[in-house]
Amino acid sequence: MAVTLSNRFDRIDSIESIRPDRRSGAAATLTVPTARHRRRHRHRRRHRHRDRREDPTVTQPSTLSHDRLLAARTAVYVVFAMNGLAFAAWASRIPDVKQTLGLTAGQLGVTLLAVSLGSILGLPASGWISHRLGAAGSVRIGLASMTVGMAGIGLGVDTLGDRWVVAAGLFALGLGVGVWDVGMNLEGASVERLLGRNIMPRFHAAFSGGTVVSALIGALMAWQRVPLTAHLLGSAVVIVGTGLWAIRSFLPRALESEDASAAEGAAEPGATGAARLGVLSAWTEPKTLLIGVLTLIAAFTEGTANDWVSVAFVEGYGLPTWAGVLAFATFLSFMTLGRIVGTALLDRYGRVPTLRVMLVGAGVGSLLVVFGGTPALAYLGAAIWGVGVSLGFPVGMSAAADDPERAAARISVVATIGYTAFIAGPPLLGFLGDHFGILQSLLAVGALLVVALLVLPAVREPARSRREEEPAAAAAE
Repeated sequence: MAVTLSNRFDRIDSIESIRPDRRSGAAATLTVPTARHRRRHRHRRRHRHRDRREDPTVTQPSTLSHDRLLAARTAVYVVFAMNGLAFAAWASRIPDVKQTLGLTAGQLGVTLLAVSLGSILGLPASGWISHRLGAAGSVRIGLASMTVGMAGIGLGVDTLGDRWVVAAGLFALGLGVGVWDVGMNLEGASVERLLGRNIMPRFHAAFSGGTVVSALIGALMAWQRVPLTAHLLGSAVVIVGTGLWAIRSFLPRALESEDASAAEGAAEPGATGAARLGVLSAWTEPKTLLIGVLTLIAAFTEGTANDWVSVAFVEGYGLPTWAGVLAFATFLSFMTLGRIVGTALLDRYGRVPTLRVMLVGAGVGSLLVVFGGTPALAYLGAAIWGVGVSLGFPVGMSAAADDPERAAARISVVATIGYTAFIAGPPLLGFLGDHFGILQSLLAVGALLVVALLVLPAVREPARSRREEEPAAAAAE
């Protein structure tokens, strides 16, 4: 965009340079035939410069200071971490909820479906919300809905003992997380684009780090038998306060992916209406849909562990509740490690080779959890599973944002498809758990990973120019 605007004004300056020099007395030339043309040209030039200064969407990347970009990067880390805290605060208490309400595996699966439905309903609108309110506005809406959901879950479990009230709370929680998810991924994609290097997996590592901390807190809460209401509302206070503080440092609206690219498209002399296509048009793009399929399988593989691994350890290996939550924390810890290390692997080997090895590892880990035979091998399997699945979802988001002009729309589509796994996953695993046991139901993970390997080429990096490949290394370190 900066190049386009400067070229246009260079052309204007070149016209100015051939004007007659009034001080030299050469006022009458054929270059500028009449005074009327000179006045018209000066008028246009003044208005173009004024529009350039006043239009909030025409923001030059060079005006973004090094410290400002670092602050935005830190804010994205914090918001991702808070999202992880919110998710694991609930997920770490799933075994307690199952026992307190006396739910079967199938009933628990149907209850968990509510959070997925909330997310799916929120995601299609999230692209529009991000476009109208920006990433920060999306996160604010998500924080509000998340707080309502956590209050409802606590009320349903501790006060009313009603799983349908719990389901209503989960719906609100899922709705908030869905809108929040797209907003923070859009902001993360914008920061990644400005930095010029792979950093999205590290943002998702912050999410995973938040889940690890929250899962360990949840294990402590379960061990001490702290009521769910106190645990969730205490978590909500910390999450909301920290999240609102962080989003103040988000990028200016003009530098968010869709807005910046829309302004760039408008600045191009030959720009067409294609730069302004709506969110719905992204659903017709085959590559976007394939990226969505990969993200769906990665989300199913990750979500299965998030929802069921603690229950599987408790019921499959006869461990106490807190030990099942520790298995959950083990999975999350190694998933965090995979996302931290994974950025270097992606930079060195590329998306497709790296994901191919890691997804195979996720399948091996899930098999160890099921067939390990001893808790020690099962914990090892949970660790390998976590590392293996760590990059699938963040790489899918990065691939959806490869073209900044269409980033918001494509991220919304990919996230919507990915969250479909959370609709199909809970009832499917619950059904299988009722008939074959929770531990054996985890075999569904390996079957879907085979499909993921087939669609991997869709996330291959696009060809980039030499200038685009020069990263802002100082800002990224």
